[in-house]
Amino acid sequence: MTTVPSPGSTAEELRRAMVDHLRAEGTIRKERVANAFLAVPRHAFAPEVSLAEAYEPVQALVTKRDENGLALSSVSAAQIQALMLEQADVRPGMRVEEIGSGGYNAALIAELVGSEGDVVTVDIDPFVTDRAAKFLDGAGYSRVTVVLADGSEPVDGGLFDRIIVTVGAWDLPSAWTDRLAEGGTITVPLRMRGLTRSITFRRDGDRLVSVSAEVCGFVKMQGAAAHDEFLVLPRGTAEVGLRFDELDRPDTGALTGVLETPRVERWTDVTVGNREPFDSLYLWLAGVLPGFGLMSVDQELDTKTVAPANKMACPVIVEGDSLAYLALRKISEDPLRFEFGAHGFGPGADRLADLIAEQVGVWTREHRAGDGPTFTAYPAGTADDQLPDGQVIDKKDVRILISWP
Repeated sequence: MTTVPSPGSTAEELRRAMVDHLRAEGTIRKERVANAFLAVPRHAFAPEVSLAEAYEPVQALVTKRDENGLALSSVSAAQIQALMLEQADVRPGMRVEEIGSGGYNAALIAELVGSEGDVVTVDIDPFVTDRAAKFLDGAGYSRVTVVLADGSEPVDGGLFDRIIVTVGAWDLPSAWTDRLAEGGTITVPLRMRGLTRSITFRRDGDRLVSVSAEVCGFVKMQGAAAHDEFLVLPRGTAEVGLRFDELDRPDTGALTGVLETPRVERWTDVTVGNREPFDSLYLWLAGVLPGFGLMSVDQELDTKTVAPANKMACPVIVEGDSLAYLALRKISEDPLRFEFGAHGFGPGADRLADLIAEQVGVWTREHRAGDGPTFTAYPAGTADDQLPDGQVIDKKDVRILISWP
């Protein structure tokens, strides 16, 4: 039975309600994780907001924005923090490094490792570290070591049993593997072709092998490991944006006017119900389709020229003067059900739309009902003939191999 807070609830009552919510939805499963969330006063790390806002389980608390209003730092949503701590499996007596500070998550980790453990929290921004140190001391967690540094670069601190990265990462810098104990794990929100998964990797020699992966989103990393996406506006306005995230980017110079050509449609007979997850489809398409990126549509500028499956981030492929993207159409109202397809534009629209439709079929036959892929990070210099079968995404420091069962 969950606790429902009433107006005027105390911090303790709100904290209990937050934990009950996270337990009920299955995000918190371990008793020690629940106890950590019950022990740490979340509101003490976000004094700018009301008590009720501080304990809203799915709300991130932004603490710093850039000149455009984009979040640079935040106290992550409790839901996300619980998910990652469950993945990391932090135990008493461990040495844990947190990359990307804020204070609250470090306090949770301190509860999990206990008095015999060791917690180091690192951030590149002095605003963040000053704030974290102040709030940690005030909440009784002065035993946490706060370090001002670029966490993606070597930090003198010995080996850690667990590394938890609380900012969105595009790469897995070698400095992380170097300070991870053999058999230790790193839990990181890793971006692969624009898609982010919170992955826990276990160190196995010079490679990292995933033991769990969950869908998530995070503020992007700053410093040496920062990586910006490449944005293309095929209509010259923000109505439709195409984002490409990897080192090997398609040539998009010929896309001017492509959305003024007739739209080609292909449908697959592959269907999905309302609220039925299909995030593994996005990963599959990202690995097998050349010229892969993500399409977004500005709702205020939308002329309905394109109708992607998801207007915030939809798989798209580009080749020369043509593009195609994943589409959905409603085929029944009761029960509510949709069919996957593809829309294409440009001289090569037919072939690109067929390619997406074909791979939707492969996914539903071979991978839809499976457990999802395993991710293995190999050093960047690993030769192709030394890699097992799978889809490869090259970063600067690692080669990510995606292996499907």
